[in-house]
Amino acid sequence: MQIKIRTFQLSDYAQLTKVLELSMSEACFAESISAVSRQLLWDSSLVLIAEIESSKEMTGIIIGTIDNNEGYCYRVAVPPQHRRQGIGRSLMRAMQERFMRRKVRRVLIPLDQHNEPATPFFESLGFGRQHFTRGCHKLSIVAGT
Repeated sequence: MQIKIRTFQLSDYAQLTKVLELSMSEACFAESISAVSRQLLWDSSLVLIAEIESSKEMTGIIIGTIDNNEGYCYRVAVPPQHRRQGIGRSLMRAMQERFMRRKVRRVLIPLDQHNEPATPFFESLGFGRQHFTRGCHKLSIVAGT
């Protein structure tokens, strides 16, 4: 199975919504769908899609944003049936490359009750305590500002 990472396209919205629903709790979905909508309005190139190349089936999503010249990996969503296949890692690498091209000062992972259980995943990618941030400043895509 060949996975392709690409930028979100408007025609992806229904499938993106479904992937988020399958991947998240109801509360996380409600918060994340508004944030992704705002990010798509501001800079859709930081919403990346993973798909199976042959079937175009969406297998994961990463929502990134840049706030005050810092890159944030806001959400990584991979439906249960596609987990543990390297899709999340591929999405994270692709987002980090986007951030590097944009010359962000550093990449951060905002932790909240929804993605805190994914901390070991981020640590396995080399992120340490200095890369995690908790609610000290609300991201623009979440706050709507």
